[in-house]
Amino acid sequence: MTARLADIAAQAGVSEATVSRVLNGKPGVAAATRESVLAALDVLGYERPVKLRRRSEGLVGLITPELENPIFPAFAQVIAQGLTRQGYTPVLATQTPGGSTEDELTEMLVDRGVAGIIFVSGLHADTTADTGRYERLHGQGVPFVLVNGYSAGVRAPFVSPDDRAAMRLAVTHLASLGHERIGLALGPERFVPVQRKIEGFTRTMRERFATDCAPLIQHSLYTLEGGQAATGELLARGCTAVVCASDMMALGAIRAARQRGLAVPDDVSVIGFDDSPLIAFTDPPLTTIRQPVTAMGQAAVRTLLEEIGGTPAPHTEFVFLPELVVRGSTASRRHP
Repeated sequence: MTARLADIAAQAGVSEATVSRVLNGKPGVAAATRESVLAALDVLGYERPVKLRRRSEGLVGLITPELENPIFPAFAQVIAQGLTRQGYTPVLATQTPGGSTEDELTEMLVDRGVAGIIFVSGLHADTTADTGRYERLHGQGVPFVLVNGYSAGVRAPFVSPDDRAAMRLAVTHLASLGHERIGLALGPERFVPVQRKIEGFTRTMRERFATDCAPLIQHSLYTLEGGQAATGELLARGCTAVVCASDMMALGAIRAARQRGLAVPDDVSVIGFDDSPLIAFTDPPLTTIRQPVTAMGQAAVRTLLEEIGGTPAPHTEFVFLPELVVRGSTASRRHP
């Protein structure tokens, strides 16, 4: 029991004596402190004492696919701050390779009595995934909001960046620098954001260059290695500029160029997507499309809390405009 008290105390940031008073239902503990201890119990997987069990209105689940890509910690931070300001305790649940699935994490959060859940880039973004899991969540009476990846088959509010507009910004910028052989490196085609980026990229390329030629598109993984592999293929097809669907992929694109003896941006221009934390300090500083993380995260929190408060949001998508941030990885095309 001592070890358990120590674990709970460390998680809640209080003394073991305070944990003991809460678990035994004794007075003299501030409401916020008591809620922190109960939240720590839930996070660590301990069952609440029977007399303390109830559906907590203070816990809100946040499910992300990973934390290696810095855009997901950025979303988590904004959402957690927004929830905390409103008196809720965020519970972060992250998928890991070979670990818990989104369904398992959802079940865990529901079992812990969360008041609602925010999904960031979850299975709702995968056009091949079964959306019945979200209907079942509806049936359990748990409000939820979905970030990145709209699905007409899911009755819930969505929060997304305008992926088509993002590609228009990227292509227009590169075209103004004289680039015509522009490639697009992105993730698997089954994901909604990927499909939307392809639509925006293809449309803008045809408008800018009045050509019916097939666009230069390469699918890979949303990783540095994925960006490197995709860019290698695009460079072999004569691209002088590459637009990437994430900043991590863009870093891989720069690596691919350098492996071929090409300089960025002198020989190849590279644009990322997200404007992840610290990406301005890469070599060269990365030109990227800034995903409006703060506005999107705050909208997700506001919408969920309205649902929790009994004002259901419509089955609609709140779309936020991205922003082109020009740094050092793009330059005028060098003519041979």
